[in-house]
Amino acid sequence: MKRICFAALMLLLSMASFAQKLSPDQILGIWQCDEYKIEIFKSGNSYAAKLLWAKDLFEADGKTPKKDTKNPNEQLRSRSRQGITHITELMYKNGEYVDGKLYSVQDGNTYSLKGALKSINELETRGYKGIPMMGKTFRWKRVQ
Repeated sequence: MKRICFAALMLLLSMASFAQKLSPDQILGIWQCDEYKIEIFKSGNSYAAKLLWAKDLFEADGKTPKKDTKNPNEQLRSRSRQGITHITELMYKNGEYVDGKLYSVQDGNTYSLKGALKSINELETRGYKGIPMMGKTFRWKRVQ
């Protein structure tokens, strides 16, 4: 029993040690979940992401990117959804990514965003309005 407890403690300590070794820039790169593919990049002192792919990114022909028709700014409604920077102002604080803004091309709304690296190749983000509990979680796998 003591050996099992000791092994469990060592496993927890090694996981905590690994989490502490991840630098904030480990979030940089291309990430994919079931619905989206994004590229996260550094933007000044914060992080941002552009939309590379989404389930509903193209028109019925499968080739023509849809337009940003729900954008509250009428001047931006004719731009392509593909490649837009839809995550901005994501800051790294105390081991988490917080205070981000997520622009949704599906409804034209901007949501708050937070996230955390679960491992070098796993990212979890949560977009929400108001309180995080009322949001949606996305689990991402690193592509590059």
